[in-house]
Amino acid sequence: MKNIKHIIFDLGNVILNIEYQKTINEFNKIGIKDASVFYSQSIQQEIFNLLETGKISELDFLNEVNKLCPKASHKQILSAWNALILDLPQKRISLINNLKSSFSIYLLSNTNVIHINEIKKKIGIKKYNRFYNLFNKVYYSHEIGLRKPNPEAFNIILNENDLNVNEVLFIDDSIQHIKTAKKLGVKTYHLTKDESIEAIFPDIVQ
Repeated sequence: MKNIKHIIFDLGNVILNIEYQKTINEFNKIGIKDASVFYSQSIQQEIFNLLETGKISELDFLNEVNKLCPKASHKQILSAWNALILDLPQKRISLINNLKSSFSIYLLSNTNVIHINEIKKKIGIKKYNRFYNLFNKVYYSHEIGLRKPNPEAFNIILNENDLNVNEVLFIDDSIQHIKTAKKLGVKTYHLTKDESIEAIFPDIVQ
């Protein structure tokens, strides 16, 4: 943590527990062929990119997916799409709260309005608002119109907040995002499947 003054966190599988396979399984159930090719952590079709950059509406998304599974209702598609969202552990919320006394904290997530609404529903609006307000600023891809690993997604945070790249740590579970941050000069930590953010900050966890 030497010389680090700012931390940028990813959301999914860094703070919020998610499981891509659950959505893949549910897509299969509602009739989408080769769902693992249609959507995964590393590969996804353009329809998801458009949703996650705010370029199409929720209804447009549902209608497009519906073309691949015409017998499924919009409710079933929403349920399948949201299946990947699990829980937001309190210990990670506490960790971030403790980090605030020593670092400025930011959130940069590839996400979409459907998933954010599902998170609010799962954990409750009060807990969500407390979580949201832990950060100096939150950058959701569908709100800024950019997804990682696009370097401009990082540059928005760096420039808006006048951050020195040598003083920034970025934590993410996707190697392609880590590679972009490194190219920009940001210090990085690639969180693997067997790790949790609590282990990165053993002196902060209480």
